[in-house]
Amino acid sequence: MLDIKYIRENKNDTEKGVKAKGFDIDVDLILNLDEQNRKLEKEIEDLNAERKKAADKKDVEKGKEIKVKLSELESEKKIISEKLDLLMRKLPNLPLAEVPIGKDETENIVLREAGNKPKFDFPAKDYMALAESLGWIDAERAGKAVGSRFGYLLNGAVRLEFALVRFAFDMLEKEGFIPIVPPVFLKPEAMRGMGYLDYNEDEVYHLEKDDLYLIGTSEQAIGAMRMNEIFSEKQLPLRYAGFSSCFRREAGSYGKDTKGILRVHQFDKVEMFSFARPEDAKKEHEFLLSMEEKLMKALELPYRVLQICTGDLGVQAANKYDIEVWLPGQNQYRETHSTSNDTDFQSRRLNIKYKNEKTGKNMYAHTLNGTAFAIGRMIIAIMENCQQKDGTIKIPKVLEKYM
Repeated sequence: MLDIKYIRENKNDTEKGVKAKGFDIDVDLILNLDEQNRKLEKEIEDLNAERKKAADKKDVEKGKEIKVKLSELESEKKIISEKLDLLMRKLPNLPLAEVPIGKDETENIVLREAGNKPKFDFPAKDYMALAESLGWIDAERAGKAVGSRFGYLLNGAVRLEFALVRFAFDMLEKEGFIPIVPPVFLKPEAMRGMGYLDYNEDEVYHLEKDDLYLIGTSEQAIGAMRMNEIFSEKQLPLRYAGFSSCFRREAGSYGKDTKGILRVHQFDKVEMFSFARPEDAKKEHEFLLSMEEKLMKALELPYRVLQICTGDLGVQAANKYDIEVWLPGQNQYRETHSTSNDTDFQSRRLNIKYKNEKTGKNMYAHTLNGTAFAIGRMIIAIMENCQQKDGTIKIPKVLEKYM
């Protein structure tokens, strides 16, 4: 959620940012409702003062008259406040000044490429062809038991998953990340607070009977864990590394990647999450990206880093980088990592603050997130880049001690 005071003072910048992200929100209506709301608030405050004076003078009739008027104004204010809150929650986070303007993913900018693409003296296979001969992935039986966009991992794929998880946690704990396995369910107010229900709600699994949502990433549960809390400044940056299963309906991906485990309804992931001071947020964002690259370089996988343009940022992010790995079996790059600076967008919704030591004031913390490993996609990347002529997979050296 944005700061209404910022919107009042920076109407043009707000409108530009909202438009650059591709959203259509009436900022004038928000400001009009805000003005009405503040006016009613002042009238109610004045009437309460009059009511107190009437009570001191024991003017019963005047007190009754004021009570009726207060009831009317409070009812009116409730309606205005609800309308304002609904529109405020529809506002996306504004892009930072350094984010390039662009309408969609075709205008994202490649910042750099790293690693060497493998050269094979045999025709490279895609991961599903390799998995079939190795007995690592069974999507056909998953389709029979559950439906499309699911898969059973077996044998070496299972050992590889847990090797990746252990390796990620070993590296992240050295950098001060607190390991966490969060719940995979969230209450509506927690999921909404993280900014995942005001748009694309059909992407989230909802258990209607229990009124709970399944998380799409550990980020959602980790952020919500600290709602209505105040950190000391010394606690920041506070970093978590979460492992969880993630659940996505993939509502907008009809016809895309329907086979295999690249785009599925359930997958496991190790996710990084940080709470930071506002002045440290950009530096923390670069740090999260550096950790993603450190993990990729350790696995010796070829990849590229993308700066995401305004139109592809989504609702929460003010700035975002993606990492795409090269898949020789498919002869293309595919996304494996993402890291976002969400500024105070989520913390305002969840009321997460820290006490500024200099001023003594409570200020909103900034939240950031980044992928360590989306397990399924990393298994795919390792299989395709490390395949041998005989169809076996040469495990990256850093994972050997875990397998």
